[in-house]
Amino acid sequence: MSEHSANPSTAAATGRPRAVKAVIPAAGLATRFLPATKAVPKELLPVVDRPVLQYIVEEAAQAGIGDVLLITGRGKTSMVDHFDRRPDLEERLAQKPDLLAAVKRTEELAAIYTCRQPEQLGLGHAVGYAESHVGDQPFAVLLGDEFVKPSEPLLPAMLELQARTGGVVLAFFEVDPAETKRYGIASVEPAESELTDIGEVVKVTGMVEKPTPEEAPSNLAVLGRYVLPGKIFDAIRRTPPGSGGEIQLTDAMELLRTEGTPVHAIVYRGTRYDTGMPLGYLQTVVQIAAEREDLGTEFRKWLTDFVNTDASGGPNT
Repeated sequence: MSEHSANPSTAAATGRPRAVKAVIPAAGLATRFLPATKAVPKELLPVVDRPVLQYIVEEAAQAGIGDVLLITGRGKTSMVDHFDRRPDLEERLAQKPDLLAAVKRTEELAAIYTCRQPEQLGLGHAVGYAESHVGDQPFAVLLGDEFVKPSEPLLPAMLELQARTGGVVLAFFEVDPAETKRYGIASVEPAESELTDIGEVVKVTGMVEKPTPEEAPSNLAVLGRYVLPGKIFDAIRRTPPGSGGEIQLTDAMELLRTEGTPVHAIVYRGTRYDTGMPLGYLQTVVQIAAEREDLGTEFRKWLTDFVNTDASGGPNT
């Protein structure tokens, strides 16, 4: 069960329900991390002492989402095991209350469900498998390799915005213009004035996948968080294969936009951790370790000494 309950005031004010379920697509092969991910799902790679997936589920729980569906693939059952009870382990930790609390916390974050995606045919294809679990209600999609700093949350504002508009809600972050070719980039215009109390909200007028700096309509890149209306499933069914021969969620959202569904986004200026590539994963581990109360001081001292020492063991000059 989730630690936080959803805020009912939004539904009362707008007549629309607030999303209380999240979907995490996690069926990919993670080829960039092979051979480590041959037997261990990328989502369970540790960031200090917690797997990436736990940070993401904690982000959902912090926003009041207590129901999480994992879209899994072959060899991914250990992701569910991580959130299951371990009475044998709990018994062994009875005299170690801190460790016992950390283990039990994983069981209490949310109700975890799974659905198997037999072959990976795009993000839209993966999200489509959530229909029987989600139904026609709004829901959040959290990509399995990104999360944000708990003290700088993003999801609560996204959930509020979606409940007000009833449409598609995205999250953007600013990138260096030279980096636009790595991301989906949005064209935007100012949002309606009644929405600006939620945060830095923009209205989305279109999205371009990985444009060159010259072609990019802005430097606002899509972050791996979405809050979607239930009608996205019908749009996915009507979406033909796109980039890479896959069914793209971006194409399904664009279809809804052209049919009149409002699409908005929150520009996120907090700390985003991206573990989808080895370099980003290593940066995330270092960043979080350096900020830990129990490890940070000693780790930062070691890190400073390390970067000031060359490979031969002598000081840098």
